[in-house]
Amino acid sequence: MASKIFINLAVKDLKKSIDFFTTLGFSFNPKFTDEHATCMIIAENIFAMLVTEQRFKDFTKKEICNAHKNTEVLIAIDVDNREKVDEVVKNAVGAGGTIYMEPQDHGWMYGHSFADLDGHQWEIMYMDENAI
Repeated sequence: MASKIFINLAVKDLKKSIDFFTTLGFSFNPKFTDEHATCMIIAENIFAMLVTEQRFKDFTKKEICNAHKNTEVLIAIDVDNREKVDEVVKNAVGAGGTIYMEPQDHGWMYGHSFADLDGHQWEIMYMDENAI
């Protein structure tokens, strides 16, 4: 079975994307970072490769999705508490992202969503599995 997950996302401006996600508290692996891509550390074994559109085209024969107009993927991240959900989304908006869905409260699960600079949709959620 798989031991790590690497999500690959095309970005227009790598430096701006790094600055954006740094504001949200993410860090990057310098071993997998150059002028064309960076490896953003989401969790111990979960990573997002932010790849310039030019370099991304080397890995696919398909057109790159315009994530501002089309949904290519929903990236959902579980955080430690409800307050952290709101904090991450607030920081994302403050760094130039946009809210794309209002908060959803299902009692045992609370989430809020933002789009990053390239339109990729990130769902930040807190789940209290004991309350299911």
